[in-house]
Amino acid sequence: MWASGSSRHPGWPAKLGPLRTSAGTVTLRPVRLRDARVWSSLRIKNQNTLMPWEPTGSDYWAERHHSSSWPALHAVLRSEAKSGSMLPMVIEVNGDYAGQLTVGNIQRGALRNGWIGYWLDEDLFNRGVATAAVALGVDHCFGSVGLHRLEATVQPSNLPSKAVLTKLGFREEGLLRRYMDVNHAWRDHLLFALTAEEVVGSAVETLVRSGRASY
Repeated sequence: MWASGSSRHPGWPAKLGPLRTSAGTVTLRPVRLRDARVWSSLRIKNQNTLMPWEPTGSDYWAERHHSSSWPALHAVLRSEAKSGSMLPMVIEVNGDYAGQLTVGNIQRGALRNGWIGYWLDEDLFNRGVATAAVALGVDHCFGSVGLHRLEATVQPSNLPSKAVLTKLGFREEGLLRRYMDVNHAWRDHLLFALTAEEVVGSAVETLVRSGRASY
């Protein structure tokens, strides 16, 4: 098992997939410094679909998602990944940057848990991409990374994200009142969780058995 003094995060860096959906072939790979332009373009393009669900920022959306902001953010993400506390991954569809999936606040020892979250280009909504990406992330976390539990928090009105989690077996554990400052208000969130024992075979196999994805 990974120890705090180790120089390498277990399961990092890694490329995950492929998994085929109606939108195309889904893979996950680590963030790169050269992602700046496409990251900025997609974040600004998807402002209206992302702002209702993301933490309130300190400046205007376009400013904090300008390509010039990416190098500093990338440096933080890479540092957290190397320290073993985060897995910052890019979701690719047919080799193109389509969004991001992050596993954060990774804890070791007796807990061995973390949280999982994602965002996706709106052009790919309702085509199985997010579910496939989360399935790949879940299997990686319960496999190479060595975690036992994953958590996700979702606003009650975010039905698509709730559907992604429930398709993969995440359980709703409770309501976190006024949990996070999102879009300039303290929002309630539902807590979902999944432990390694609850996954039959693998999360990817669950999707394939249901006909929602294929190898």
